[in-house]
Amino acid sequence: MDDMRYLELHGERVAYQDAGDGEALLLIHGMAGSSATWRDVIPALAKNYRVIAPDLLGHGQSDKPRGDYSLGAFAASLRDLLDELGIARATVIGQSLGGGIAMQFAYQHRDRCERVVLIGSGGLGPDLSWTLRLLSAPGAELILPVIAPSQVLSAGNKIKSLLSSAGVQSARGAELWSAYSSLSDRDTRNAFLRTLRSVVDYRGQAVSALNKLHLTAQMPVMFIWGDKDKIIPVSHGYAAHEALPGSRLEILPGLGHFPHVESPTQVVALLEDFIATTERRSALITRC
Repeated sequence: MDDMRYLELHGERVAYQDAGDGEALLLIHGMAGSSATWRDVIPALAKNYRVIAPDLLGHGQSDKPRGDYSLGAFAASLRDLLDELGIARATVIGQSLGGGIAMQFAYQHRDRCERVVLIGSGGLGPDLSWTLRLLSAPGAELILPVIAPSQVLSAGNKIKSLLSSAGVQSARGAELWSAYSSLSDRDTRNAFLRTLRSVVDYRGQAVSALNKLHLTAQMPVMFIWGDKDKIIPVSHGYAAHEALPGSRLEILPGLGHFPHVESPTQVVALLEDFIATTERRSALITRC
C-alpha cells in the first residue's frame, strides 16, 4: 500500500497507517489480516480524527519474528507504538483478534485508553468456527502449505480479478480470501499459528475477558456485531453487553464477521456517534 509508513520498534519493523489530525483512534485488525482491512473506514474517520492502523507483528508488511504473539505482547507493542508516535491516549477499536487485543490493552494500559469499541470480538466466550479450532491442532504447520499452495492462490487471484471486473464481488468473501492468501508465505504462516495457538485450542477460544469487563466500568464501551457472523457468534455480543452495564450494543442485520468491510459507511456512522455522545475516560476521571 502506498500510504504505509514504517518504524523500528525493539529491533523489528512495524508497518502502519497514520492519517488525519485530532483525537487519536487506534484500529486493530484481526488474525491473518492487516491494516488494509480498514481501507474503507480510514478515509472517512481521518476527516475528524487522527487514525493509527498498524499491521500487527506477524501480519501484513510488519516483521514476522519468532517471538511472543500473546495478547499481552500485542498490547505492549501497541503501547510502545503510540509512544513512538507521541500519542498519550487513544480510543481503541478492535475487530476479531483485534478486539481481544483491545480489551487486553484496556486492562494493561487503562491510562492510555479513552474508549473501547469491539467489532465481532474474540475473547468473550469459547465458541468459534471449527476451521480455526482444527488449525490450532498439532500438525497444522504440515497441512497449511498443502491447502494454501502458491499455484492455487495464483489461480484464485486471477478468478477474483475477473469476477471483480465483471462486477461480481463479495466484501466478506474478499476479506476471507485475503486472509487465506496470506498463509502461502512461510513466515506469515508460522506467525499465524503462533498467534492462533495463544488464544485457541480444539475446544474453542481459550482466553476470555468476561470476568475482567468490570475493569472497564469507567470507560465507554461499544460492541458491534453482524447477526450473520459465522466465525464468532453474535450471542457473545449479547452476553458481554449484559455483563457490562452501561455499554452499548449494535447488532447489524445481514452482516457477517467483517461489518467494517461489508458496510463501512454504517460502521463509521456508529463510531462517530459513539465518540460524539461519550466522554473520554480521562475527562471522566478528571471530573470525578
